Amino acid sequence: MTMLDDRTTAAAWPTAYPQGYAVVDVETTGLARDDRIVSAAVYRLDAQGNVEDHWYTLVNPERDPGPVWIHGLTSDALEGAPLFPEIAAEFAARLDGRVLVAHNAIFDWQMIAREYARAESSAPVRQRLCTIALSKQLSLPLPNHKLESLAAHFGVEQRQAHNALDDARVLAEAFRPSLHAAAERGVRLPLLECRPLTEWTASPAAPAASSPYPAHRANSWRPSRKRPACPYPNPGRYETDKPLRQGMRVAFSGDTSVDRELLEDRTVEAGLHVAGSVSRLTSLLVTNDPDSATSKTLRARTFGTPVVDEAAYTQLLRDVAPADG
Repeated sequence: MTMLDDRTTAAAWPTAYPQGYAVVDVETTGLARDDRIVSAAVYRLDAQGNVEDHWYTLVNPERDPGPVWIHGLTSDALEGAPLFPEIAAEFAARLDGRVLVAHNAIFDWQMIAREYARAESSAPVRQRLCTIALSKQLSLPLPNHKLESLAAHFGVEQRQAHNALDDARVLAEAFRPSLHAAAERGVRLPLLECRPLTEWTASPAAPAASSPYPAHRANSWRPSRKRPACPYPNPGRYETDKPLRQGMRVAFSGDTSVDRELLEDRTVEAGLHVAGSVSRLTSLLVTNDPDSATSKTLRARTFGTPVVDEAAYTQLLRDVAPADG
């Protein structure tokens, strides 16, 4: 045990901290909302980040496995794997009552939530913690926000990158000292709400010509759709201490506690335009991490685009001024 661990354990542990964590990694067929999980791993940790147990499974995605060169899982390797509904109960038992911890947690959470939505169920997770956000709060001197950089900082050996079990192990080993550092400094953990996805649709899909799988129904959460054009002209940029005005162009970047699709729906319903990128015409950028180096935040700095966080934006959405004229 390190001196840091001794000091933190001896001192009063922050009472507001969670009682347990589920460190999760999933490998997938891709990054889109219709992509599927091909493997999943969970390390269960106690309140102070000590490993209790771990679990790993392959998952048959019922489709092409996607980037095999990244995750190494071929169609042959996945053919006999269980379907997600067959592992959903065990997966849920590993998550139940714990904070989901992941590196870029919004991605893992949304993939998991969509799989449960397809299975007409929900994951028993109410909060998530992103280790990227935690490393920023701790001001760790990392060259970037890759898992390998976080691992190197804490001297954790990566044995097989993009293997769900090894990535979850690495993250669990790097999360424990991060958690103790946060506890010692009295840092408030960057916990965000996890809302189950409840809207689920099924649509017929034909397999690719090279697919080893028979035709099946492809299930998807809130399938991609083209939004109608905003009927109001763009009145320009948002001004601090003034209301949003119908027609404004709003862009989003990074993790949000409310599912992004729902937040965009509320934006459109208020008479605003959802912008997929940031340009000189963008009225406002919504992000909980304005210091990140995403393309949108960098362009917002270049163009001087106003930036607000999610909490401020949801307040602004309550009273959007009507369009001029």
